[in-house]
Amino acid sequence: MINVSELSLRIGARTLVENASFKVDKGMRIGLVGRNGAGKTTTMRLLAQSNENSDIVEQTGQIKVTGTVGYLSQDPREGDSDMLAKERILSVRGIDKLIARIKKAEAQMSQAQGDKQVKAMEKYVRLDHEFTVAGGWAANSQASQIAAALGLDERVLAQPLGTLSGGQRRRVELARVLFSEADVLLLDEPTNHLDHDSIIWLRDYLRTYPGGFIVISHDVKLLADTVNQVMYLDANRGVLDIYHLGWEAYLKQRSDDERRRRKERAQALKKAEALRLQGEKMRAKATKAVAAQQMLRRAEELFALAGNEAEVEKVARLRFPEPAACGKVPLTAEGISKSYGSLEVLSGVDLAIDRGAKVVVLGLNGAGKTTLLRVLAGIEPADAGEVIPGHGLKLGYYAQEHETLDVHASVFENMMAAAPDDFDDTKVRNVLGQFLFSGDDIYKSAAVLSGGEKTRLALATLVVSAANVLLLDEPTNNLDPASREEILSALRTYEGAVVLVTHDAGAVEALNPDRVLLLPDADEDLWSDDYLELVTLT
Repeated sequence: MINVSELSLRIGARTLVENASFKVDKGMRIGLVGRNGAGKTTTMRLLAQSNENSDIVEQTGQIKVTGTVGYLSQDPREGDSDMLAKERILSVRGIDKLIARIKKAEAQMSQAQGDKQVKAMEKYVRLDHEFTVAGGWAANSQASQIAAALGLDERVLAQPLGTLSGGQRRRVELARVLFSEADVLLLDEPTNHLDHDSIIWLRDYLRTYPGGFIVISHDVKLLADTVNQVMYLDANRGVLDIYHLGWEAYLKQRSDDERRRRKERAQALKKAEALRLQGEKMRAKATKAVAAQQMLRRAEELFALAGNEAEVEKVARLRFPEPAACGKVPLTAEGISKSYGSLEVLSGVDLAIDRGAKVVVLGLNGAGKTTLLRVLAGIEPADAGEVIPGHGLKLGYYAQEHETLDVHASVFENMMAAAPDDFDDTKVRNVLGQFLFSGDDIYKSAAVLSGGEKTRLALATLVVSAANVLLLDEPTNNLDPASREEILSALRTYEGAVVLVTHDAGAVEALNPDRVLLLPDADEDLWSDDYLELVTLT
């Protein structure tokens, strides 16, 4: 279990959390919420005792962990890329090593003779007993059941991690964490890349989970169905407000708290103004000059306090670039095929992107949607076929795992690398400010950003690109509701061409597509709202 005492977190001059104390125990199902960039992911990493970015975050207070902790980070690129997906899941309990030793003993039995064969047989019996005592046979079946519920079939489980899409690797990591049966689960956006049925299954699983967990999620339904406590990280005050309430009761209580704070602020402002006026009247009299100064100082303190409480949570003004002029067909793909080893992901994909076209790519997880965008963007080469750029093509690629960002560079350096030559520091700072990066935040390493902050930075780099064809892979993932609405508004008004991969039906409706490409069969059709119900299922 986890006990936290007087925890404070800072990155540079910014305070994320101030003097927070809480615990996570058996049966405690906690939703950690707050706007993008408030510090939720940073807090989760520290609770998981992850070394990631520990040299950048200044921490005081104590975090004591007893028992086991399962941590799902937002980065799916965990584990050896040559390891099979099933082995990655089983490895969390060490069962993969037992299986490997059993297979080695089996090989020795078949190859050895005489005394060596007898010894190999005895070793096999011992290992088999150890495997049975450890619940290995049942655990192997349990891992497969969890994986299947998350949309990972045996074909995917038999593949090396390096051949899987970002969504598949993310689901492998989630299956691994759930299979661990840890005393405490720390889950950072667990519904990312899950289809409708898998999300429903995950809600049921968490609702009855016997241990404790903290979940960061923008899936309101997941929070409403599973949590019995809420921790709200206020980005303005640096305060972690703890509500020992379910989701609906929390929403009411927080609304009441905000209403109370507004009332207290109004009273403070009224008192401050009265003190200021009285101090101004008294300061002209020499005999009351000291008292007048005290009144004026107190008035300034009250004004400052009221001003801090009054700050509202800012929302990034997310938008897409003004598209550069281009020909009638800026991008064409002919006969695109792509395989990873013996696994064929794309086969004979033909696609012509007209100027201003809006295309949605649908298909089950692992059908090749992300791979297609990566090939179109020139990130990966096709095994067959070709991508043909048309006159004036300017591509903008948003990757679901933010691979386009340099995590070794700062926010500012990432933007400067993407900006055209005529962009000076001031213009870059202005764009970053619209995406809520200002002050010292622009010098933060991209490695320490939360998923939502990385999304905002990746989108900011698109703004300066003048792209006339956008390839967008799950652009609404990791965004809070207000920022998601900004993305949807940007999609509605963008005049260039878009190829969109998403599980978000709202994003498809905002795009108002004219065509749909269905993978893996590479069938193209005119868009119909009949396809809308497939979006969350694929």
